[in-house]
Amino acid sequence: MPCVVFNQKGGVGKSTITCNLAAISASQGLRTLVIDLDPQGNSSAYLMGDAAVQGQPNIADFFDNTLSFSLRKVLPAEFIVATPHENLDLMPSCPRLDELQSKLESRHKIFKLREALQQLAGDYDRIYIDTPPALNFYTRSALIAARGCLIPFDCDDFSRKALYTLLENVQEIQADHNAGLKVEGIVVNQFQPRANLPQRIVNELIAEGLPVLQPYLPSSIKVRESHEQSLPMIYMDPGHKLTQALVALHAAIQR
Repeated sequence: MPCVVFNQKGGVGKSTITCNLAAISASQGLRTLVIDLDPQGNSSAYLMGDAAVQGQPNIADFFDNTLSFSLRKVLPAEFIVATPHENLDLMPSCPRLDELQSKLESRHKIFKLREALQQLAGDYDRIYIDTPPALNFYTRSALIAARGCLIPFDCDDFSRKALYTLLENVQEIQADHNAGLKVEGIVVNQFQPRANLPQRIVNELIAEGLPVLQPYLPSSIKVRESHEQSLPMIYMDPGHKLTQALVALHAAIQR
């Protein structure tokens, strides 16, 4: 089931959550694909490290191909690369996504990603989609293509106010283009249990009936180390408390 990790606010851990959940799926023997729709390419760098270089097939090439006609049918699988991790593949990001966006919008290519994922469905058990911090062509494409949506959430009042607008945008996509899209839940990230504000905000979200997932992901310096080493937590430190929280979160989402 394709799952999109989406929040219009930057710095909430979309790439970290995407890559770590994907790595856990792969470590459990599930054929897993990450699609990196963010031009910044954080997920691509996290999974590939120095191997994430120009010249390899990428998501911009995929979208560029939808703008042209070719006698030879180019399959979505041709834009996928293997990562150094078993069972884990990647459709890498590319900065050219920015310059392609207006062309894709004007040519009404919003459903092309969904078509591609339908073609790839038999090749993968899990597909995770990382998105840019904006409601644009690429995030809409991902929401139209996905069956599940995870919303990373930082425990502050600004993030909370933005959350309601985000949920309205997801509901609009559900109503207009993807009735099967389900909000799997809100992922509380960088949670500090001893601080009053995070506790209060999370409790209020739960009281409002919003789908807050447990466990909450604790704040940890290990995340930065895992980024620097291009090693998701399950590979770098399987016994760490953050890793165990991610594993438990992964299990909760699969139920």
